[in-house]
Amino acid sequence: MPATPAHRHRFAALVRLLTAIPLASLSGLSASAFAAETKAKPAPDPALAPMVDVPGLPRVLLIGDSISIGYTLPVRAALQGKANIHRPPGNCSSTGYTLSKLDAWLGPGKWDVIHFNWGLHDAKLPPEGVRHAPPDVYEKNLRELVRRLRATGAKLIWATTTPVPNGGNLAPNRRFDSVDKYNAIAARVMTELGVATNDLNRAITPHFARVGRPNDVHYTSEGSALLAAEVVRSVTAHLPSR
Repeated sequence: MPATPAHRHRFAALVRLLTAIPLASLSGLSASAFAAETKAKPAPDPALAPMVDVPGLPRVLLIGDSISIGYTLPVRAALQGKANIHRPPGNCSSTGYTLSKLDAWLGPGKWDVIHFNWGLHDAKLPPEGVRHAPPDVYEKNLRELVRRLRATGAKLIWATTTPVPNGGNLAPNRRFDSVDKYNAIAARVMTELGVATNDLNRAITPHFARVGRPNDVHYTSEGSALLAAEVVRSVTAHLPSR
């Protein structure tokens, strides 16, 4: 039945009524609570979004902390058409945390290359360091993680842990043990187990004053791009021949 002028008038009035109601009222929250709720939910990081494979391309998994989240998108862009670049949907944090999540992150599919790193969260010191792993625990966890990663049949690449400024003291509640100490442990383990190394620490250190963030372990977009270039180089060298 065609809409009559009366129907159209009532519909227009309903639209005006709904648009006049504050969104906070529709949600059942006060205006201030609604604003706080909205502000508390940042936009999802596109680096963490699931990726659909392009058939026929090798599959690469990047495992790591927030430093790796920063270089995921530029790595993906650089290797578009050459490899499917995946990562877990969050911060992989420490060796202990990854051990609890690894089966889900590996999933049932085949991986051709796995580029991985843990260290910053393991090297945290109390009071913030709720996942702090002393050096002996870090080594034990690394060995178990390499064993499980190697069982996938993928080529493995270890990435060294990037620097922490100010000698590891960023704030009263944010302190780190020596990253050099943790990298030395990892170097010994990876050499013994025959795992290739991508030395991101060496690559970024000469540029840290320019591309690092003050009193922080993270990088500017330029710093993430520098790290991404090293990851692309390393991953490309280990991709299977097509």
